[in-house]
Amino acid sequence: MAALAGCGVLLAGPGLLAVVRLFGWDDGTWWALPMAGLPYAALLSVLLLGAAAALREKWLGGVAAVLVLLQLWWLVPRFLPDGTDAPAGAPRLRVATSNNYMGQVSPKALVDLVREQRIDVLAVEEQSDSAADALDAAGIRDLLPYREHPAGTDSALYTRLPVSSAADPAWPYANLTVDVSGHPVQLVAVHTYYPLGDTRRWADGLHRLAAAAPGRTRNAVLLGDFNATLDHKPMRDLVDTGLADTHEELGAGLFPTWPTDHPDFPGVPSVIQIDHVLHGSALTAVDVSEHSLPRSDHRAVVAELAVRG
Repeated sequence: MAALAGCGVLLAGPGLLAVVRLFGWDDGTWWALPMAGLPYAALLSVLLLGAAAALREKWLGGVAAVLVLLQLWWLVPRFLPDGTDAPAGAPRLRVATSNNYMGQVSPKALVDLVREQRIDVLAVEEQSDSAADALDAAGIRDLLPYREHPAGTDSALYTRLPVSSAADPAWPYANLTVDVSGHPVQLVAVHTYYPLGDTRRWADGLHRLAAAAPGRTRNAVLLGDFNATLDHKPMRDLVDTGLADTHEELGAGLFPTWPTDHPDFPGVPSVIQIDHVLHGSALTAVDVSEHSLPRSDHRAVVAELAVRG
């Protein structure tokens, strides 16, 4: 009886999260925090389904089975590539995003990443003026000579490719457009507020992106620290404006990007994926990878995209 009661209590967590996800109740509420761990609730549901089978408890097993099916519906697509192949001869664009943790990331390590990964466009978040100067001293201008870093913001874009048009004020974050073999591609460096500080402010940042997106997503790349997973309602609404998540498109599965090397969580591995590269229908994902950088609490994400025009 005690084992049954314990399983029932444990099942309440995944059950509540499933209901919250179904109805989008995490949008601007404290539910945004536990929602970040939804994949782990899926794992717990599977374990509890096994426990219910061992205990021969049909009602518990039935509830656990429903939760497992829901979780599979949400998570399995992230492990299945969508099958879209890049057109032969399509020009490639290599992009990267790195949260520089209040400007503390090793500038040499970041410049080395840009060089080794042959990055065309780099988005940085939590970029201070002093950190920008340190990147210049480390040689970032030699690799990515053009930039967009609006005054008073902590996000910036660096690019190897000449900027073909000015920033679009409709986007709430730093943005620019580059020419990729005759095709304009607009890039937006995203850094939303974190939900632990203010869930309404966090949701509003994603809402503003979604509001700006209609009519602008086809040749757009939004990359950065979204402070949201693909299970969060505001993030799903943003993707639904005509964007694709590079990891999901390639069927890369779950690749957590935070925290890593965080002074407040020593020894804790990355557990949630909040850094993303989203792109519009004029581009196709070719490859994606994650990279740890000294003194950053996020893993950098590198993606290669084919520009279909």
